[in-house]
Amino acid sequence: MAIPRLAFAFLLSLLAASAMSAQSDHPDYLQQAKDGVQTLQSWYTQSTGLYQTTGWWNSANAITVLANYSRAAHTKDYLPVFSNTFAQAQTSHAGFINDYYDDEGWWALAWIDAYDLTRDPQYLSMAASIFSDMANGWDSTCGGGIWWSKAKNYKNAIANELFLSVAAHLARRATSDQRAQYLTWAQKEWSWFKNSGMINSQNLINDGLNLSTCQNNQQNTWSYNQGVVLGGLTELNMVAPDPSLPATAQAIANAALTHLTDANGVLHDTCEPHCGADGVQFKGIFVRNLMALDEAFPDSHYKKFVDTNAESIWNNSQGANYQFGQVWSGPFDAGNAGSQSSALDAFVAAATLQRRH
Repeated sequence: MAIPRLAFAFLLSLLAASAMSAQSDHPDYLQQAKDGVQTLQSWYTQSTGLYQTTGWWNSANAITVLANYSRAAHTKDYLPVFSNTFAQAQTSHAGFINDYYDDEGWWALAWIDAYDLTRDPQYLSMAASIFSDMANGWDSTCGGGIWWSKAKNYKNAIANELFLSVAAHLARRATSDQRAQYLTWAQKEWSWFKNSGMINSQNLINDGLNLSTCQNNQQNTWSYNQGVVLGGLTELNMVAPDPSLPATAQAIANAALTHLTDANGVLHDTCEPHCGADGVQFKGIFVRNLMALDEAFPDSHYKKFVDTNAESIWNNSQGANYQFGQVWSGPFDAGNAGSQSSALDAFVAAATLQRRH
């Protein structure tokens, strides 16, 4: 039976309204990321290849989110930024080497992301060179692991998580004759880390070890310590599949979503609202690595979490000119390249998961 013309028109209007409603329910995260990236780049300094208002290792994370955005947006607009930073930033730290192994790890991951985007072998070669220096930080104190710094006064989670992640990333991208050495390092690191005691009874990772006892020091469970390990275990599982790897990653991710969020599902670090130059970047690192875990093992809870946080940043922690603050539940306090890149991790993740699920 034919539908009367008026009824048909009414049906079309309902469908159009439904489509508009669906669109309003799902923000254009990629456009939000684009707006935020333009603001991030306002702090970029051509002569140094680094970002004003934030530090050395933080600039590596800004480069990482710029690469991830470029991949999500299918844009080549920022390729000159990667090559410029590669050339200019070494004037202060040749080969991206300094006294802190975790700083080195951030730069190694940044250049791996740049390599994934561009396939320029110089970026992967630099990451391998940085990793070689990181490996010099391994010794038998507390049974293994690398030191936080070359002063050898602390063995902590973040340096070892980064060592794991860089090794696993390199293992998946290295030539066949080099793959084995990186895989061996990644498996050696994970074997030590999972037995180190830093993963507590809640499946959260504390900051590090007490050197006098080589036991968990019970210090803060920073969001980024729950994050980097997710990316490392995901990569390691791609090279050498082992069901215990994603299972552990999911347990840590779920613990973070349970214990580090507020009643609305928004992620927090205990330093807020005074996290300093470093802490403002921690949450974005967690979200970025959760996105990597979701790519391999999709979970609707992860998407809901990422959407919740991206929307909260946009609605509650946004200042003038698309600046984003450190407290994602708001209110906006001040923007800088560290808090900006952290928020952008959430928007890029939300845009990526929006297409994936």
